Amino acid sequence: MALTFLDTNVFVYTLDAAEPAKQKRCEDMVAQLMDAGEAVISYQVIQEFTSVALRRFQKAQTPRELDQYLERVLWPICTVFPSPALYSQAIAISRQTGWSFYDALMVSGAAMGGCPVLLTEDLQDGRKIRGVEIRNPFK
Repeated sequence: MALTFLDTNVFVYTLDAAEPAKQKRCEDMVAQLMDAGEAVISYQVIQEFTSVALRRFQKAQTPRELDQYLERVLWPICTVFPSPALYSQAIAISRQTGWSFYDALMVSGAAMGGCPVLLTEDLQDGRKIRGVEIRNPFK
């Protein structure tokens, strides 16, 4: 089983009707990885997704809809939580790459979650850091 860490933007696209091709791609990807038991996220993804879902879309999620999405989709795959090691590694990655702390924290979360792959469109496709390969899900 190859675990895959999913960045927040993957989940945001599952609800973004303004980007139908990306929406379909992300819906399929999330469903496939969850069915296979290979999807992993961190608490950071839940925080970022919650912030976006309540305000970004043409029709923002209601608190009830968001609760249901969190319960059904995000909480079951959230296995990476704050720790001194997570933050220390993120700081080191940020220093090494020049990326923002939050981008580095996403990579650190993937590494701490035992994921050889991080799916995100925000970072350098194909780059490997701390045993994690960054892949753009739309390439």
